[in-house]
Amino acid sequence: MTAKIAYDDVEVGTELPAQTFPVTRATLVRYAGASGDFNPIHWNEKFAKEVGLPDVIAHGMFTMAEAIRVVTDWAGDPGVVVEYGVRFTKPVVVPNDDKGALIEVAAKVAAKLEDNTVRVDITATSDDKKVLGMSRAVVRLA
Repeated sequence: MTAKIAYDDVEVGTELPAQTFPVTRATLVRYAGASGDFNPIHWNEKFAKEVGLPDVIAHGMFTMAEAIRVVTDWAGDPGVVVEYGVRFTKPVVVPNDDKGALIEVAAKVAAKLEDNTVRVDITATSDDKKVLGMSRAVVRLA
């Protein structure tokens, strides 16, 4: 587990390259198969609306996984993520059309910590709504 980024080369405020991740209903079906989470709110529009959701929503863990990709792509190794946590603030609503939804993710180094680690604050939005709150990762750099 070795980061491509050197601790001494990183400053507080460093912005990581932002990324946008598309999510379609097919994406959700594949994720359900991989994760074993077949809750109908993630694939059945009628059920999702009956329980008060606006439409089918993406899995929370899927949203988390897409968001941390900005950090792991920047660091060069997913194994250097020491800690990662979020609060779910809004669901990613995935309409049944050719476009689906987009998860837009930005991140920046918020603090330099001990032992060559940095805290990275992550912002994830979909449809101009913040979908993850308090999204932070601690990453061990080279």
